[in-house]
Amino acid sequence: MNNSLSSVDIPQPAPRSSNPQIMAEEIIERLTYRIGKDAKVAKPHDWLTASILVVRDRIIDRWMDSTRRVYKTGDKRVYYLSLEFLIGRLMRDAVSNLGLLSEIRDALTSLGVDIDVIAGLEPDAALGNGGLGRLAACFMESMATVDIPAYGYGIRYVHGLFRQQMADGWQVELPETWLAHGNPWEFERRESSYEIGYGGSVESVGAYDEPPRFVWKPAERVIAMAYDTPIVGWRGKRVNTLRLWSAQPIDPILLDAFNAGDHIGALRESNKAESLTRVLYPADANPAGQELRLRQEYFFSSASLQDILRRHLQQYPDFINLHDKVAIQLNDTHPAVSIAELMRLLVDVHGMDFDESWEITRKTFSYTNHTLLPEALESWPVPLFERLLPRHMQIVYAINTKILLEARKEKTFDETQIRSISLIDEGGERRVRMGNLAFVGSHSINGVSALHTELMKETVFADFHALYPTRINNKTNGITPRRWLMQCNPGLTDLIREAIGPSFEDDTEALKALDAFADDASFQEKFAAVKRANKVQLANLVGSRMGIRLDPSAMFDIQIKRIHEYKRQLLNIVEAVALYDQIRSHPELDWVPRVKFFAGKAAPSYHNAKLIIKLANDVARVINNDPAVRGLLKIVFVPNYNVTLAEVMVPAADLSEQISTAGMEASGTGNMKFALNGALTIGTLDGANVEMRDHVGEENIVIFGMTAEEVAQTRADAYDPRAVIEASPELSQALSAIASGVFSPDDRQRFAGLTDGIYNNDWFLVAGDFDAYAKAQRDVDQIWSDPSAWYGKTIRNTARMGWFSSDRTIRQYASEIWRA
Repeated sequence: MNNSLSSVDIPQPAPRSSNPQIMAEEIIERLTYRIGKDAKVAKPHDWLTASILVVRDRIIDRWMDSTRRVYKTGDKRVYYLSLEFLIGRLMRDAVSNLGLLSEIRDALTSLGVDIDVIAGLEPDAALGNGGLGRLAACFMESMATVDIPAYGYGIRYVHGLFRQQMADGWQVELPETWLAHGNPWEFERRESSYEIGYGGSVESVGAYDEPPRFVWKPAERVIAMAYDTPIVGWRGKRVNTLRLWSAQPIDPILLDAFNAGDHIGALRESNKAESLTRVLYPADANPAGQELRLRQEYFFSSASLQDILRRHLQQYPDFINLHDKVAIQLNDTHPAVSIAELMRLLVDVHGMDFDESWEITRKTFSYTNHTLLPEALESWPVPLFERLLPRHMQIVYAINTKILLEARKEKTFDETQIRSISLIDEGGERRVRMGNLAFVGSHSINGVSALHTELMKETVFADFHALYPTRINNKTNGITPRRWLMQCNPGLTDLIREAIGPSFEDDTEALKALDAFADDASFQEKFAAVKRANKVQLANLVGSRMGIRLDPSAMFDIQIKRIHEYKRQLLNIVEAVALYDQIRSHPELDWVPRVKFFAGKAAPSYHNAKLIIKLANDVARVINNDPAVRGLLKIVFVPNYNVTLAEVMVPAADLSEQISTAGMEASGTGNMKFALNGALTIGTLDGANVEMRDHVGEENIVIFGMTAEEVAQTRADAYDPRAVIEASPELSQALSAIASGVFSPDDRQRFAGLTDGIYNNDWFLVAGDFDAYAKAQRDVDQIWSDPSAWYGKTIRNTARMGWFSSDRTIRQYASEIWRA
């Protein structure tokens, strides 16, 4: 039987009306028959669900049409495998991309419902942490926008990362309950269920005169169940699919154990399966946490690949043309086990030759590297990997043999180079290197900014680059302008449209026309009014949530991102302490009023990152309550950073902090969002900051500190941070205040570890870059003091950021990597 959709001619429903009156009637119909509520007693969450269902119906029409088209044309599909998809709220995104925002607003208004109120009730999908997950979300939207058939594959986390609360300034992790009341956007696909195995043994079968065939007999099995969410492209041109996997037990309850009185033990299989998809990034400081992470990564990788191969066989008789019809992109090393899994499926399940399977695998996969930090290039202890995935361990060894023999014979690699490229790390505890597996199993390995890509060639993958000199390429990250300008900043969007017309909505590089208005006094005044309105919104949010009163006329200086030492929130806090001292010591000077905002989550087991959050809150408590400061400086750490919070903070920023240690940030996308929304960037020449400087002009960005080359040289030259600190009175005084307990009178030793780390090691060069950073901040003050100069620069940032659209990035992936 031919399962292809193109083989059946099915009549299609008539297009649905966008008339507000008809949409209002449909909302009442959904409210009545799908939710079971009379409009007179319906609650805001009922109106939200009913509205989503009306919008969803219009999406489904386009979704099905998109699917039919690709079956009919046989176009190549792109599969994006990512452990994170930070998609945020979907209602406004979908309505805006369909061009129905005013219609649905009018429909709800006629029913006495405020769309802004109900849209604010939609929970953020807790499917990611930071830039990695948000990039995946932007890419999914852009793939639909530029009409590339694509699936995103990930995990349907019940609780996601965690919900962050503050208890006396300390981060407290609580479960995120975004799925507690269901998710009206998703569709359960019970027919797309696959068995996932763990452990067990591998047996060799076949006649003595035939090549051996290997059969893996897992000791444990769980079921991966698919849930689909439609992802709408701009103007609804295409709707792609985000398919997330939920784990279910094969036997939900062990009745014998239950009837014997072991009511808890009877559910152990259910609990074990469900633990796979409960939490994003379970703490891996202990062996159980490491095992759960590896189980998660294999779970979603295996389910995704089984699904991809099933779909391919619906249209084609075998896998000889798999790489011509399928492109699989690995978003970082988390799905790297997919390479061994595809080999297992092709060789063991479908009976293909090993070498032929390897060629197909390598031509099908491509790998995006997001970090130069060795600890972030995942590796797993060999005993753990072999116990959980015994057949995959055999395949890894077989691939390793193939690669090392090639390197030895064809490239005459020496022992040092062989050790570097081996898939097995022999230094100490033997570990499987997932970054190396991703590299050798992919035909393309891309960095995410020009600097990052060059550093990949020179550092973590230098020997691989010598072995495969054409594989590494650059694809600088981008952001979707629909979410990060049109939706989060409607005031600025309307102002731009009024000035240059609507062409930028379809081509963000058309924003360049805004350059002509950068020095126009009237336009600057309107631009400033939009910025102030956004700042008032953020100030109101902080006031209502935290009880802190903020002055919107102050400079809003914002650093929001994952809390990590290389991102240097600590440098920002130390400079704030130094500024605090200066304001108190020199009250006669004309200080610029400034509010420093922080937001971000620290990994639960990352002690120093959590200590940095506590320091920010302790410093805020002292500075915000000191009358000597006269309100000139305030510190605010906003809890539970997510997409929705970012959509308020990004448009309100005057100054964007992108101050990572040079050479350590792969790209950054927060930097792009801030600049697009008219913020001035203060940053190092790191990640995409380099390309941003080239695009916006070095006079419209404030760059400070060491370059990546200077950082490497400083570390190599027996750097002495203590001498640097002693030579800088402001830095020395700030560190002394922190270390002595000025900000932690209840525990004067609380931050001694942080300050000792700067004095005795300073790997992230907080001391090394401090004076340059402090000077750059005073340069920012000078620019701020001249409003015309300030708005001229920030308008030019908005005008010149069009190149950083994720549409551009995806088109480059499509033409240069995926051939889609």
